[in-house]
Amino acid sequence: MLKNYMKEGQKLPLFGVGPYIIYGIAMVNIIGIILFNYVFKTGILYDPWILIFRIIGAVLIVLGVAVWYIGALRSDMDDSIIENRLQTKGIYSWVRNPMYSGWWIALSGITLMWHNAWLFLFPAIDWLIMTIALINTEEKWLLDLYGEEYAEYKKNVNRCIPWFPKSVDIKRGMK
Repeated sequence: MLKNYMKEGQKLPLFGVGPYIIYGIAMVNIIGIILFNYVFKTGILYDPWILIFRIIGAVLIVLGVAVWYIGALRSDMDDSIIENRLQTKGIYSWVRNPMYSGWWIALSGITLMWHNAWLFLFPAIDWLIMTIALINTEEKWLLDLYGEEYAEYKKNVNRCIPWFPKSVDIKRGMK
């Protein structure tokens, strides 16, 4: 299970700024849902859109939970952080931040459950918040800690959207 302790010589905390970013984008979504569905009552879509939005939302929630689960609990990320080793294998060869990505995808699905056209903007707003936060925090820390190895990793793997890596060495992770 996840631990958040600092071993002597460990350079990064296990959780970092993650909870703040996720709580922030969740709050943005909650405010949007309340404003557009209950205060302004605008953009609400009806049949057949309700079913379409809910199916897409459910798929995104399941996909997001799966991405988060693999990144958080099925990778050796805890060990990588404790050992000050850059994690580039498994899901980390598809996306640099699978835990953030999983939450972002799941929150996008949850937002779609309200079948409101205005809420289509929120995944993009959430992505922007997450991207700005990551560029100004964790990416700087990782570049300072791992230097050229992280710079090369950034060139080959997307920050937030899981996608096929540009360059992969199957045995070692990233080239």
